[in-house]
Parts: sequence; structure tokens; C-alpha cells
Amino acid sequence: EWFLTQKLSWNQTNKLPHHTFWWEGIDGSRVFTHFPPVDTYNAEFSGQEMAHAVRNYQDKGRGTRSLAPFGHGDGGGGPTREMMERARRLANLEGSAKVVIEHPDDFFAAARAEYPDAPVWTGELYLELHRATYTSQARTKQGNRRSEHLLREAELWSTAATLQADRPYPYERLDRLWKTVLLHQFHDILPGSSIAWVHREAEAEYARVAAELMELTAEAMAALGGAAAPGCAVRVFNTSPRPRAEVIAVPAGTAEGQPLADGTVAVYARVPASGAAPLTPSATAAPAPEPVTVIGGRVLDNGLVRVELAEDGTLASVRDLVAGREVLAPGVAGNLLRLHSDLPNYWDAWDIDKHYRQRWTDLLDSDAVTVAEQGPLLGALRVERAFGRCGRSRIVQTITVRAGSRRIDFATEIDWHEAEKILKAAFPIDIHADRSTAEIQFGHVHRPTHTNTSWEAARFEVYGHRWVHVAEPGYGVAVLNDSTYGHDVARTTHERGEGTGGTTTTVRLSLVRAPRVPDPEADQGIHRFTYALLPGATIEDAIAEGYALNLPLRVADPGAAVAPIVTTDGPAAVVEAVKLADDRSGDVVVRLYESLGGRTRTTLRPGFTHTGATVTDLLERPLTEAQDVLRTDADGNVTVNLRPFQILTLRLKRS
Repeated sequence: EWFLTQKLSWNQTNKLPHHTFWWEGIDGSRVFTHFPPVDTYNAEFSGQEMAHAVRNYQDKGRGTRSLAPFGHGDGGGGPTREMMERARRLANLEGSAKVVIEHPDDFFAAARAEYPDAPVWTGELYLELHRATYTSQARTKQGNRRSEHLLREAELWSTAATLQADRPYPYERLDRLWKTVLLHQFHDILPGSSIAWVHREAEAEYARVAAELMELTAEAMAALGGAAAPGCAVRVFNTSPRPRAEVIAVPAGTAEGQPLADGTVAVYARVPASGAAPLTPSATAAPAPEPVTVIGGRVLDNGLVRVELAEDGTLASVRDLVAGREVLAPGVAGNLLRLHSDLPNYWDAWDIDKHYRQRWTDLLDSDAVTVAEQGPLLGALRVERAFGRCGRSRIVQTITVRAGSRRIDFATEIDWHEAEKILKAAFPIDIHADRSTAEIQFGHVHRPTHTNTSWEAARFEVYGHRWVHVAEPGYGVAVLNDSTYGHDVARTTHERGEGTGGTTTTVRLSLVRAPRVPDPEADQGIHRFTYALLPGATIEDAIAEGYALNLPLRVADPGAAVAPIVTTDGPAAVVEAVKLADDRSGDVVVRLYESLGGRTRTTLRPGFTHTGATVTDLLERPLTEAQDVLRTDADGNVTVNLRPFQILTLRLKRS
């Protein structure tokens, strides 16, 4: 019901114009919000603090109340006797704000009652500080991202095994693993601003979580047995919310396909959303995509995109063959790796200051561009670079194009031994985009690419989850990732022939940093991750490929097909989670959301029988006032109407 933040008082450039307001989210809903004018979360009730809170309060004349978080909060200790005595004396002291110790709920109820028509702040509350926390300690962030997706897989296939094979659902194990992952989202762990010991522990804990979740998923897949289809060598499981047809690697001897350098075999597989299909000859038959060809050792072409590498290993050209246009801006390199000096003024692990852009080195010296895979289902080029003092740091990138896909993957391994540096990967795109779009949880946000005002200029480093998208009417490009969050987007005008014209919109991913404080060895060593370029992408495409990159198709032993537990109509409604209810009733909980920012009607088709659907809150408790949003037909299909970016949790009572 309420939201409070103090950190916006740390903004380096702009002062928020309100202290009491309604904060409106991307779905149009609002929460009553307070931003304490005392400007500290360690207040002591000093005369100076109280006078500042009164002078600073932006909503005088309408609101008369503010909250002061007091006590030694950062590091513990709480309030002292001296603070409580000051509060007693300030309860009714002439010339001073009146102080009362009360529960925060009481404060918020009174503040909202006196100021129900408070102003509205729409969109993100961007903190103009601590921008490096989107990137610092890359392995910790990768562990969190991987854990989130492994939890999704384990819940989905454990639910399927319970419904279709009567396997006991692992309530205790999933509960424990979720709590472990959520614990590590605490500051300063996930932001990357803890001491070395914390991040060593976090990385080890994420490895243990990953191992147990993969074990849970494997057990569930094994339980989903049944007679294998004739000619079936393996089954392919798709955890993502969309059906997929793509090239995957399977163990040698399990299928006919393109032999790969690592000893596996590439095949083309078709799998339903949230289901599994046997890999039979019919499953990989026509219509087959055009083959991938490798030309001259530096060009990859699959009939959809044509990728050309320069001699230095950067992208010289990315041609969208379907749209008939060049993706990269003229005269500039794509996938340009730029190493910046990164010397923030105060807080190493926390901050990126704008002056980092003034010093850089482009990594253009490559040992060689070699052919890693020849096609026809998968073609790949390998680029190796050494850099830094005495060439101690090294980057190996495998640039891959697959049959039937416009996605260009950059599988990256970095042996990082830099200090006070940040590494960026740049894609200068020939698009006139006045805004960029980045995924957040259950939706996305738009941000201007210009710097007309100080508010836009302050957003020189921003965050996104699985994808960033830039577009002009009729054409867009997405940059996807499997583990990084920080990025920046800017635009310039490029020269063309005799005149000036054309806009370059450059998306740059922040890959890895090297702060010294509080962990002198932060991010040193090996990093492995993948990012991708997706030409000709809509927002819908970015969402689907973002899931696909983070939820790769999983190969398991032969067996019967696994029918999807639930499916939805249309591209807008996305199933985010499928699990059994925490109260162990056996009910199935399905969480979905509207992903495109518009209204949609979708029909949820369960792959099991049930006696009715109920709308619940996030704690799986019925919301009686929300039941009119759904309709169930005689076959058990549930039709729901979703508002833009609405999150909806349904509880299906099993027969």
C-alpha cells in the first residue's frame, strides 16, 4: 500500500520535485509514496536535521507531515537513549517541527488522508548515483540470472511430473532454494558492492543452487518417461513461453546432423511452448531452413542475415536480407570492444562517473579470425584478442549464425586482469530512434535517446534485463544478453556522401568492470557469457528471443512427448511461472502478464483437468474483487482480459 525511499536525496544532478506523491507504474497503477525530506536514513533528531526537514519539504501548503528514519541503521545499532530523549523533548517544542514516534503505517495513513490528491510521478525513479551496481561483480549477477531461470525450469518440469507421472512435488527443496536466491538479492550482494569474502561465498552458493536445480529438473524429466517414439534418440524440452524451431546441439550418435567441433551434433528441432518433443526424423524434416554458408573465412550467410567481419574481427557489415537493408551505420564497426578508464570520484564498486567516456582504448588487435564451424546448420567464426599490460587479459569470441534464425550470437570468454577499467561492447545501428526500450520485470520501460534536459543527460548508464530494443517506424533491432544489466544508448548524426544525414543509434553493453574497493580482486579471472544482435526485431521478437537465449532448449533421454501444462493465445500474454500451490493442496498456480503494453484477451488452455480457476494475489490468496476478469468454458479453457502490463496469477483447482 505504501512505498518509501530515501536514496533519491543522493541524486548528483536533479532534485526530485516532490516528497509526498503518487508513483505510477508501467501498468498505470499507483502507490502512495514518501521521500523523507530529512535526507538521511540515520536521523538523530538533531536541531539541524529537523530544521532541514522543514525547509526542504517540497509539498508545503498541502502536506504537513514527513517521516524521519532514525537510529544507526547502516550497520545496525538502532536508536539510542539520546535519540529517544530528543524525540520526547521535540514532541511540542516552540519553533521546531513536532516529533512523534509512530508506526510507519500510521504515518502513511495520516499523510494520505490529508493529501489524497498528491502529485503523480510516472515511470522510473532513477537514482543518479551508483550506476556501476548494474555491472560490478559480473559472476554474482550471472549467478542470480541463471538461478532465476533454473528455478523457472525446476518448477515447471516438477509440476509436469506431478501432473503427468504422479511424482511427488519437491516443496521443501524448492522453498529452500528460492529463499537462498532471494537472500542473495540483498544489498550489497547482488549490486556487487560487498567485500571479497561475500562474493566468494555468493559464487559458491550459486554453483550449489544451480547443481541442485539441474538435478531437480533432470529427475522430473526422467519421471516424464513413457514409450519413446519410433526413431527417437532424445527428447527436447522447451521451458520458454513460446514454441520454438531452432538449431540445437545433441550428443553424438543420437541424431543425424552437422558434426560440431566439441563432439556434439547440430540438428534442427521443433518444440512446443512449455513442452517436450521427441527428436525424430519427422521432427527435423521439411520445411528446413536455408543452410548457413561460410564465405572466404569472414562471412556468414543463412539467407536471412549476412554477417561480414573485418580483418580486425569487428563487424564490418550486418545485412538484413529479408528487409534488404544494412543494420550497421556506415563507416563504423559493430561489436566494437572499448576499454575505458573507470575512476569514479568516491565509490569504486558503486559508481560510474560520466568522465569515464573521456579515455578509452579500442580493442582492434586480433590474433586471427578463424572458422570455428562450417555449416550447413550452424556457422561460426572465432576471434581472439590479447590486451592490457603485457597482454595479460584475453578475450575469445565465437560469433555464430544458425539456420532459420536472424539472431547473431557472441559467445564470449574473458580472462580479465585489468584494474580500474570498464569494458563495453558497442553496436552502432543505422536507425533513427528517439527512444530505447529495455526489459524490466514483467514489462519494459522507454527512455529518450536524446539529452535535451538534465534529467535525460543524467541517465548516461541505465539498466535492462534480457534485452534492449531500438526502432524507427517499420524496423527495429534488439541487443540481447544472458547475464549483464548495465548499458547505455546514444545517438549521433553520421555523414553520407556530400551532405549530412542519417542517425546512428548506438547500444553499448557494459560487460565487466575492475573496481578496487571494497574488493581489490573484483571480477578478476574467467568470465563466460553470451550476448546477441537481433536484426529486424519487434518488441515481441525481443521478448521471445530474450527468453530463448536465457532458457536454452534442454536435451534429455528418449521418451514420449510431454504436452504443455498450459498454453496461451497470441503474442501479448506471457506465462512467467507454473508451479504447485505452496499450501500443498495440489492446485496449479499459473502467473502470466501482458508483455507488449496494450490490452489483450487470451485463452489459457490447461493440459490437465480442473474444476475452476481463481484469481489470487502473489501470495496465492483469492482476490474476490478480481474474479470477473476470467471466464471458463466447458473444456476447462480460461479466457482472461488483461490490461497493459497487468500481472495475473491464476489458481487452478485440480479435479
